[in-house]
Amino acid sequence: MDHIVTLGEFLRSCRSRLVPDEVGVPRTGRRRVSGLRREELAQLAGMSVDYYTRLEQGRSRTASHAVLDALAAALRLDGAERAHLFDLAADHRPRHQAPGRAQQQVDPTAHRLLEMLDSAYSPAFVLGRHTDVLAGNRLAYALITDFAALAPGERNQARFVFLDPYARELYGDWETVAADTAAMLRMEAGRRPSDRELGDLIGELSVRSADFRGLWADQRVVERTRGTKAYHHPVVGDLTVSYQAMALAGQEDQTLFVYTTPSGSADETALRLLATWKSSVDLGRSRESGPAPRPGSAVT
Repeated sequence: MDHIVTLGEFLRSCRSRLVPDEVGVPRTGRRRVSGLRREELAQLAGMSVDYYTRLEQGRSRTASHAVLDALAAALRLDGAERAHLFDLAADHRPRHQAPGRAQQQVDPTAHRLLEMLDSAYSPAFVLGRHTDVLAGNRLAYALITDFAALAPGERNQARFVFLDPYARELYGDWETVAADTAAMLRMEAGRRPSDRELGDLIGELSVRSADFRGLWADQRVVERTRGTKAYHHPVVGDLTVSYQAMALAGQEDQTLFVYTTPSGSADETALRLLATWKSSVDLGRSRESGPAPRPGSAVT
């Protein structure tokens, strides 16, 4: 994840997405490239073509905040993309060291909050670094998959999305979920270019998933804060939830995702039915002392 190469790739990708007419660049002659030419973007950003070319080719290792601001404006980057640009252009002498870093732990208070949300029929879970699933309530595991039943190294949202065939059946719009997941990982890679565990995860997904390779090459980044997600669940059928992502105070790199549904809606009814199903499964498991069944197959 060399940050100089990645910076150039990101700039080229963003430049290729711009439509000349939409950014006030007149179309002149036959265009051999998609998006803007280097000289056109340099003019929009108020810098020399030579300087921009050196940035894009990785021959310049420094860029001031003013230059980055100008590029972000010219490329019409959103908030997440702008933050990613600054991350890629930063001095990345090792700041984040994955080897030997303590395993992330969820605070007992957060566990209690997850239980309370379970009682309110709200699936909820905590994502850590690398989209690791650090904790979740019973309803979240019933809705998505029982991450707690997996080996610690397998409890990862990205691995589930790209490597578990069940995920394609579960998500109503798997393509969007997959694109967002890859974009979240690329955002994190910009912040942590020296993180070996993250590099290993990206490498594994690249080897094992052609879909991930294609999405990773798109250079898109995203920070999920809120939205909706549709499920096609084998037990309760189709339902749509709204989600909110919140950073856990005092816990580095831990984000709480909470799913809700409108009161009295069919979606809320589906979650209540799912909670009843989960309770019956857990009861049967406690009587038989066997592994908990789940609708779908887990990654192994």
